[in-house]
Amino acid sequence: MPHPRDRIGHTVSADRPRRLTRPLAALASLALAATGLTGAGALALQIAAAPPAAAVANGLAATPPMGFNDWNAFGCNVSEQLIEQTADTFVSSGLKDAGYTYVNIDDCWMTHSRDSQGRLVPDPAKFPDGIKGTADYVHSKGLKLGIYEDAGTATCAGYPGSLGHETTDAQTFADWGVDYLKYDNCNNKSDGTRQDYLNRYTAMRDALLATGRPILYSLCEWGVNNPWEWAGDIGNSWRTTGDISDNWASMLSIAKANMPLAAAAGPGHWNDPDMLEVGNGGMTDAEYRSHFSLWSMMNSPLLIGTDLRKASAETLSILSNKDVIALNQDSLGKQATVVSSTGGAYVLTKQLANGDRAVALFNSADQAQHISTTAAAAGLPQRSMYSVRDLWQHADYESAGTLSATVPAHATVLLRVSAGNPGDAANKPPLLDTGVTTQGTDHIEPGTTGTVSADVTDLGNLPALQVSVKLNTPTGWTVTPAGPTTSPALPTGKTFSAPWTVSVPAGTKAGVYTLSGTVAFSNPADGRRVSVPLNGGFAVLVPPTPGTHYLSDLDWMSATNGWGPVERDESNGETAAGDGHPISLAGTVYAKGLGAHAPSTITYYLGGKCSSVSAIVGVDDEKNGKGSVEFLITADGKQVADSGVLTNPMGGKPLQADVTGAKSVQLIVTDGGDGNDSDHADWANAQVTCA
Repeated sequence: MPHPRDRIGHTVSADRPRRLTRPLAALASLALAATGLTGAGALALQIAAAPPAAAVANGLAATPPMGFNDWNAFGCNVSEQLIEQTADTFVSSGLKDAGYTYVNIDDCWMTHSRDSQGRLVPDPAKFPDGIKGTADYVHSKGLKLGIYEDAGTATCAGYPGSLGHETTDAQTFADWGVDYLKYDNCNNKSDGTRQDYLNRYTAMRDALLATGRPILYSLCEWGVNNPWEWAGDIGNSWRTTGDISDNWASMLSIAKANMPLAAAAGPGHWNDPDMLEVGNGGMTDAEYRSHFSLWSMMNSPLLIGTDLRKASAETLSILSNKDVIALNQDSLGKQATVVSSTGGAYVLTKQLANGDRAVALFNSADQAQHISTTAAAAGLPQRSMYSVRDLWQHADYESAGTLSATVPAHATVLLRVSAGNPGDAANKPPLLDTGVTTQGTDHIEPGTTGTVSADVTDLGNLPALQVSVKLNTPTGWTVTPAGPTTSPALPTGKTFSAPWTVSVPAGTKAGVYTLSGTVAFSNPADGRRVSVPLNGGFAVLVPPTPGTHYLSDLDWMSATNGWGPVERDESNGETAAGDGHPISLAGTVYAKGLGAHAPSTITYYLGGKCSSVSAIVGVDDEKNGKGSVEFLITADGKQVADSGVLTNPMGGKPLQADVTGAKSVQLIVTDGGDGNDSDHADWANAQVTCA
């Protein structure tokens, strides 16, 4: 469910810890994961996770559940018609054939009062045939129906909760033909102890088992009491984080929190980082493919959260990618682990039942990055040749052992690698590592030209023949070859570089732009012509004009945030852009500034033309005594200002930094060393002065 403050005036009980009592605050290992570790450090995070508990004895969820939940797209606007039309779409779109089974109803499906026998009552306006009638319709399509309730006195939207009514409600659900229960945590009257959570969630488990009906049990306690440590023999899945929102920052923070928990999951009991946002419009298609890739690699439940009746062809293509779904539904049930993580470049690997390994090259950064690993690092035995399938390109290759790619910003290259019979790979074309890199500079300013190189490396055992490179640019730009763009042969392990001159029109807005193209070559094994994509990025940067400027009026190079996006001229609301309030520190309201949430880094391009950055910094008044953060300013990576740890009662503190000659400046917020609960960090009146 969304954060309780977004729910039509109803709130959780006062003893629910604020949002980041989720894993990032609960485990030191997760706090480290949020900063990004490399090599052995990343692997150590996997070891730190608790061992899996025994699976709940209901025989369900041998693989992660797949289906639909109405909340992300519809909120309280649920109805019998919506659920039945979604079931129809499952069948007509091919999603049922792809493995999606559950059509789940979330909050707001019932009336505000129980009947005279203490049973829950479906809203007759929303469900004229009741939940039983809706379940019958869904079952007639060969699908299953899910329902929502809460382990408190009321649901998050204020409808009757199941606390103290577990036996009645479980039997009611069974009588209606329900197949799945999502069990939330609002209004829980808890004393905050783990034992209370165990008691409340176990009570419903026992009640469900007593009905004799197989009902998949999904705990939604938001990761408050580290459910990965105790919920394995209670439920089939457990939420590990707060609620997801349809934006990149939310998806990324939740993914990073869930990654280190691999050891806790397995058949019948799964880590759940919340539902899918694919198709809701807040992210790009590349970001949605990363979302779906990560959820599949992490064995997360795949619960679609968009209006499938209006879904685009691209949305359906992402959701129905059977190659990717096969990773999630693999019978071994091993969640992916992190092999390496540095600079926003992640390598994850997942062991599969047939001995293959899935490898995700995930780029969380705002610019294209080269990401590389090996088949051995992914856990495969030493071989001279490996079969490699690109799961988004649906293409097969062979590799001598290196697995690498230039991955666009926020994108993921997803590979399935096999060390089976080398003969299986012998006729496949060699795997190529292709990418566009800048030459001599990391950016270009509008109205000027720059040089880029389209690089092609043969990672296979045989040469790529008759290599030809084509490069495209955004509309209005020009690109011309600055050297040869073809090569008769590219030997194994060698790189061919084709230089290009790129002209950026005057007036181009600052940002990171995609440079794409293709590399065509002939497979030496059979002469077949093969085409692979060529990706990269080019930063267009514009330094501030002379004078003093509010930073909220300038375009940043990049911005990362603990929850939700960085806000301009308002506080951070943790979810979507524009959901904050006027910036306020110690009672003083500021019309200008940046609203962040720890951990956060905002980078601006200065081009060596500015002298100082200043702001009034502190934890926003809306936190009412909560939150502690530390503000840092770095110039070209060198620290030039430090606020020390500030708490909400301390109000605002002036912070100024000398940035003379710096190419870039970074505004950084850390959590003050105590987790980032309530860390709404304001850069009030943030300004830069330039020559």
